[in-house]
Amino acid sequence: MATTSTAPNAGASRTSARVRVQQFGTVLSNMVMPNIAAFIAWGLITALFIKDGWINMIFGMKLPNDSWVAHIGGWGVNAASCVTKVMGPDGASIALANGVQACSAYGGIVGPMITYLLPLLIGFVGGKNIYDIRGGVVGAIATMGVIAGTNVPMFMGAMIMGPLGGWTMRWLDQRWQDKIKPGFEMLINNFSAGIWGMILAIIGFFGMGPAVEAFSKGAEFVVKAIVSAGLLPLASLFIEPAKVLFLNNAINHGILTPLGTNQATATGKSILFLLEANPGPGLGLLLAFMVFGKGMAKASAGGAAVIHFLGGIHEIYFPYILAKPKLIAATILGGATGILTNVIFGSGLRAPAAPGSIIAVLIQTATDSYVGVILSVILSAAVSFAVAAFLLKTDKSTDDGDLSAATSSMEAMKGKKSSVAGALVGGGAGAGTAQAAGEVHDPIKKIVFACDAGMGSSAMGASVLRRKIRAAGFDDVSVTNKAISTLSDDIDLLVTHQDLADRAAQRTPSAVHVAVENFMDSPRYDEIVALLGEVNTPAGVTAPVNPADSAPAAAAATAATASAAAPVAAATVSPGDQVLATESIVLNGTAADREAAITEAGQLLVAAGAVEESYVDSMHEREASVSTYMGNLLAIPHGTNEAKSAIRRSAMSFVRYPEGITWKNKPVKFVVGIAGAGDDHLALLSKLAKIFVDKEQVARLENATSVEEIHRILASVSA
Repeated sequence: MATTSTAPNAGASRTSARVRVQQFGTVLSNMVMPNIAAFIAWGLITALFIKDGWINMIFGMKLPNDSWVAHIGGWGVNAASCVTKVMGPDGASIALANGVQACSAYGGIVGPMITYLLPLLIGFVGGKNIYDIRGGVVGAIATMGVIAGTNVPMFMGAMIMGPLGGWTMRWLDQRWQDKIKPGFEMLINNFSAGIWGMILAIIGFFGMGPAVEAFSKGAEFVVKAIVSAGLLPLASLFIEPAKVLFLNNAINHGILTPLGTNQATATGKSILFLLEANPGPGLGLLLAFMVFGKGMAKASAGGAAVIHFLGGIHEIYFPYILAKPKLIAATILGGATGILTNVIFGSGLRAPAAPGSIIAVLIQTATDSYVGVILSVILSAAVSFAVAAFLLKTDKSTDDGDLSAATSSMEAMKGKKSSVAGALVGGGAGAGTAQAAGEVHDPIKKIVFACDAGMGSSAMGASVLRRKIRAAGFDDVSVTNKAISTLSDDIDLLVTHQDLADRAAQRTPSAVHVAVENFMDSPRYDEIVALLGEVNTPAGVTAPVNPADSAPAAAAATAATASAAAPVAAATVSPGDQVLATESIVLNGTAADREAAITEAGQLLVAAGAVEESYVDSMHEREASVSTYMGNLLAIPHGTNEAKSAIRRSAMSFVRYPEGITWKNKPVKFVVGIAGAGDDHLALLSKLAKIFVDKEQVARLENATSVEEIHRILASVSA
């Protein structure tokens, strides 16, 4: 039979091993990265308020220990007051050592943040990543056990107990979720989480805490030994290649940040924060491409350098190395130079610099380390530039490699589309579905429309696209709508208004993102259907017809249906239509501008008893963040997601402006106010979507002479 080759298996094994390491690193970094703002806050408070901080330095170290600055930093509180504060007046008989320990934990802000806040946040996020809020709560409880059982900041303990709490809670819930008697769900869920959290906290206190503390101290000893031996620059041999393979977050936030934070707690700064975050090596590489590069690589290097150095997005330079792998030598030598410089000067950062921008680096630099840190960036960039320039000048190839292919390779290793790769190849995440069609290979089964509140514009957009997709024959593709705040990264394709695209992309980084200007008649919908035809149709099967090709026929069919239904004097009204009462329909609105129109539509909802007065204010707030203009003369103002508590029941109002008003430079004649308490308003929204994509139906609404006729037109269209 066929011969067997071991090379492919070996390659697959290496790829599998890399993917497993990436996945493990992602688990670690995903617990730290959402909390980087808290690390930065702690670093800034430390830089300002500790005894050697900026404020005391400005005043020439003359501030007394009882100043407000000293109390914030935790260096103006004496042991006795700490004992009284922590133990209460009766705790004075406890050993003074315990009082001093309590003082270090409770004095000021710096100590409590590093001891409690940061580990608890990591533990909560670790549990939440596995089992949502319930897992996060149990993870935080479990983390509190390792915090209380040790005397060092428990970042690694939090990274263990947080996910452990979430995973075990999910496992336990699955054992009995189908056996709970109706009416006892809340009682059992609350007590089971509380009891299991207590057990994990005790385990953490007596078992995990001491073990992790021993490991942390051992790791610190190893790091100190490496630094003392002058071997730390050799870390670049591992860090720089690992960055290009997208293990940078695993290394930086999964390993270096916890170790560095422990070191900074003891010494006020840590060199470990700069091992991966130093922007110098990448800057030197990109500068070399600007001077000695060729083709697209040279043309794009300048913009990439700005994004890398000022924006702190290091992944922007990875494709340049993937296109010419030998250039990894430049960043290795540059990184080693930067580390050596910081070792010589004894410099470091107070807290992580994330992202790795020069701005973030300088903000977090310790007060006695500016010379060393700045020199480390300059010298690492210079060495990286010199080595890369030499390699590029001596390169005999006629171009600088296929940067587009290298970018695709980078995204394949990353496991998702790069948010900055478009700067290299002339596209971008926001370029639309046409570009995405060439990059998406897996079938698309789940499409979600997202808006701020998830009940108005997204519902109508989902209805429009759902019809196009059904007409094209893709019955197995689900199209739903959600609020941005409820999104999770399990979506194949996400559609949002262009003003909300950045917010939505942060919550769904793995999805294909499509930004539209209006939800009613966006050309992106036909592009999405075309994309489904490419990625959802098996080879050898004829792709379904693009609905755009048969749009005239579909419009004719819709018009015929509407014409046939129009003479009916009293159409059957579904429960969804009851959401729009005849009293909430106005044929001739009095508003002259957008703000007045929102108020007019909102007051109709108030008059109907559907919402509280405050909901109208939230409708204006929603409009200030993103326009509710839908296209085809329609706007659907509604409140924010936070205002749902002001909704008593689902309702809609309908106001027609025969002369039209201007809605953010767009003409609008129909304003539909929406308040959705549940899903019972979605049927009418679906009808509105079907009507407003048909010009003949819109004309019928324009020419209607009575409230009853408006209601009849809406009722005549099936959802």
